[in-house]
Amino acid sequence: MENYSRAAAFIDLDAIYDNLKALKDNTKAGTKLCAVIKTDGYGHGAVPIAKRIRGLADFFAVATVEEAFNLRRHQVEEPILVLGHTQEEAFTRAIKEEIRLNVYDYETAERLSQAAVACKQTAYIHIKVETGMNRLGFQPGEQSLSEVEKIVNLPGIFVEGLFSHYSRADETDKQSAEKQHKIFSRFEEELSKRGIEIPVKHTGNSAVIIDLPQYDGDMVRAGIALYGMYPSDEVDMGRIPLRPALSLKAKVIYVKTIRKGEAVGYGGTFVAERDTRLATIAIGYGDGYPRNLSNKGDVLLHGQRAPIAGRVCMDQLMVDVTDLKEPVKVGDEAVLVGFDGKEHISVEELAALAGTFNYEFVCDLGKRIPRIYLSGGHVVGKKDYFEDDYQIRL
Repeated sequence: MENYSRAAAFIDLDAIYDNLKALKDNTKAGTKLCAVIKTDGYGHGAVPIAKRIRGLADFFAVATVEEAFNLRRHQVEEPILVLGHTQEEAFTRAIKEEIRLNVYDYETAERLSQAAVACKQTAYIHIKVETGMNRLGFQPGEQSLSEVEKIVNLPGIFVEGLFSHYSRADETDKQSAEKQHKIFSRFEEELSKRGIEIPVKHTGNSAVIIDLPQYDGDMVRAGIALYGMYPSDEVDMGRIPLRPALSLKAKVIYVKTIRKGEAVGYGGTFVAERDTRLATIAIGYGDGYPRNLSNKGDVLLHGQRAPIAGRVCMDQLMVDVTDLKEPVKVGDEAVLVGFDGKEHISVEELAALAGTFNYEFVCDLGKRIPRIYLSGGHVVGKKDYFEDDYQIRL
């Protein structure tokens, strides 16, 4: 296994491939698959993921145009959709690199048209329809239909996609999702009446792929499920088996015994009720490990759980190893997320204890933690954020 100095996240690229394959197998034949790899692949690493699932994913989606540019810079050639806002200054480069931009008002489309004409290339766009999220999108109605019709006829513009996003598809009660689906379908039908047929219509997210495959459309967007996590505990987790791709490990850097009555950490929130063996682990909230896990969470050492003692510090945390069967020593590896023997700590367990959820937990893992990539049981790559040169002049 790859060496690391203090803490590392291990990413199983084969698990990500298998998850995407399982999701694809649950969609109807001919449905395109869009892998959502925004926020650097939910903290897992967008570039290696894109390269591992090449040929299985038809599209990639990111939140910002800068994320799309980074994928292109690393020779990711598949269609890339930007789900969020793009500044006008980036239009020309996005057009030249054939990056698909989200358009949710007429003015943006008009400026994109001007940029496309100026550089003598086609701007591929996906039109966002507001169906209930109330974030971005054309409000359904006559005015929006007329504006979309005008956009279709703008020079240099190709409307490749029409899409929306479900706000509550991951809940047991699907009434909200059904309502959104009807709104989107009506908008699509009204465009058809005007002779407008848009090739790629997509609303489905991970929850829809799992629970509502009848809403697949021409394409579905796999986000959290791609990484082996379910969008909530209200979806049918038995329908599609997923395998978590991420494990998180850190080194033991110090071991000591404290006496009964001694306090541990900032604020002295843990007071030893007996002579206690403590191990200091080289990870903290500065790495994205939640401070809310203070005196709550566990880590795994030698296949057993060791509870966090005191507050999680910025760079370390302390655990009580008194009851472990095997002595803990400096250099031992603690598992914070993943398996150690038969014991397992999931992202969901820690997120619930910390008062957050799985999406946020993995996205918050910091840049001090290198990502080590595995495929076929072997290390195939590593991303160390401190090895990149800074382009700064002072």
